[in-house]
Amino acid sequence: MLRTNLLLNLVAIICLSTVSHSASNDDSFKVALVDHPGQLSWSAEGFKIIESSAKPGGKEIGIRGQDQSGQRTFLGFLFLFPEEAPLTSAKCLDGVVGPEKKSDASLKIVGTDEISQPGSLPVSLVSYTSKGEGGKTLYTVRGFVADGDICGDLEVYSYTPLNLQDSSLKKIFSSLHLNGKYAPQFHDLLLYAQILYQHHMYGPAAPVFEKALGMLNEDSSSTTKTMQRATIDQAGMSYGMSGNIPRARAIFENAVAADPDYPLYYYNLACADAEEHNLAGAKQHLKEAFDRKANVIPGESMPDPARDDSFLPYRNNKDFWAFVEGLSGKR
Repeated sequence: MLRTNLLLNLVAIICLSTVSHSASNDDSFKVALVDHPGQLSWSAEGFKIIESSAKPGGKEIGIRGQDQSGQRTFLGFLFLFPEEAPLTSAKCLDGVVGPEKKSDASLKIVGTDEISQPGSLPVSLVSYTSKGEGGKTLYTVRGFVADGDICGDLEVYSYTPLNLQDSSLKKIFSSLHLNGKYAPQFHDLLLYAQILYQHHMYGPAAPVFEKALGMLNEDSSSTTKTMQRATIDQAGMSYGMSGNIPRARAIFENAVAADPDYPLYYYNLACADAEEHNLAGAKQHLKEAFDRKANVIPGESMPDPARDDSFLPYRNNKDFWAFVEGLSGKR
């Protein structure tokens, strides 16, 4: 379904701030799962997020960051590891690096260490080299922290030498913390769902968006209303793009009942109609959407139905397409 999401940038901004911002440090990174307690956090001065990943089912989330020089990259993962539970940091290290070493003959362990700090779980460290692109030596320092059946894995790698005594690396790994009691919040679910969505895993993303929507507090603030609209939009579109048109329709019909002035709900219903070959319904919902075009979120604009994949299959239907093209000129 249905169309390019005009609120995608808003959601992406919220998600980015979730993992890379804290009140006191813009170089702080935090990730959590969907249905399982636990939050992994660390600080890495000068690093910025360049990529993210998540697995369907809420079992693993990861982010990749790179420093300003482009020479050092981190990979941070939080994942369930029930096969090895109850976990310790050392057990997590062995359970992850051990199989990797067996499958990669070039991987050579250089050293190990442990960071223990009052009030925090210990961090088990390992340093190793391996063959990277073009056969070049890739240097890696990796830290693991674990609790119960959940494991945090942070690695920093570079084609320039790294070692456990590097003061900047010690600072990063000393900040690595796993809060096993943390309960996932709205922004955690929004981030997880958005990563799935951006990787075209619409079916797995849809229920996570829907669960995130249920966690939003009901109030009249414009920020919350905007986020409700954005999350509803993403949830319904994810269902629709995965082929679950009935669920997408139900979400947007409920949204219209609660927030009848917002035009994009009607537009998405029109897309659902078109997917089900109901052109009369599509025309009615498109009309209702464009009648309310003044109520778009500031900075947002109405989509062009003449360029929408939901309506393009009907461009040979003269009456319907004349209607669609007429709306395109009213944007």
